Amino acid sequence: MTMMATQPRPGAARNPPPRPQRILIADDEHLVAAGLRAQLIELGYTVIGPASDGEHAIELARSEHPDVALLDIRMPHVDGLAAGEIISGELNVPVIMISAFSDPDYLRACNNFRTYGYLLKPVTADALRVTIEIAWGRWLDLLAQQQDVERLKARLEDRKIIEQAKWLMVKNRGMSEPEAMRLLQRQARNSRSPLVDIAKAIVESGEDGADE
Repeated sequence: MTMMATQPRPGAARNPPPRPQRILIADDEHLVAAGLRAQLIELGYTVIGPASDGEHAIELARSEHPDVALLDIRMPHVDGLAAGEIISGELNVPVIMISAFSDPDYLRACNNFRTYGYLLKPVTADALRVTIEIAWGRWLDLLAQQQDVERLKARLEDRKIIEQAKWLMVKNRGMSEPEAMRLLQRQARNSRSPLVDIAKAIVESGEDGADE
């Protein structure tokens, strides 16, 4: 049984591999954790942990930077849901929950933060492989969408600075808007600098700044 998340945390800066490599395990049942570890190693993953509670899982996620976290829901000290919120929201690591229970309350709680999958115990190797790969693909898609939005925002900010510089030149030099734009472009070519850098210098100085 698998549920997918809605969107990754804004501002995340990662260069993810095409396939996840480092998987964090957290489960307070030693035999279950050992079984998950063996299955993941057999599938070709590097295993981080296992952590025996949510607090340890958070510490490992912060220090070891896993690609994916597999968290049992019922754990001492800090449960998997609370740990998952931090690991997903603060560290932008995709989280897959593991539980022996399919209670509606658990499912609703998982949907309240960015949960990328839900596995019911006992977990088979095939279920692990499929869930991890689908969750990772979904996370990559959402990350790409986020990066597209960030690039668009950056372009809009650059455009705003160029417009400010252009109108400052129009005001100070009494030239037309097309003339100001051509002068900015010529200055950028002559100095071999990005147009936005020329514009920033003009805006920051408060003068028209561009050479004839």
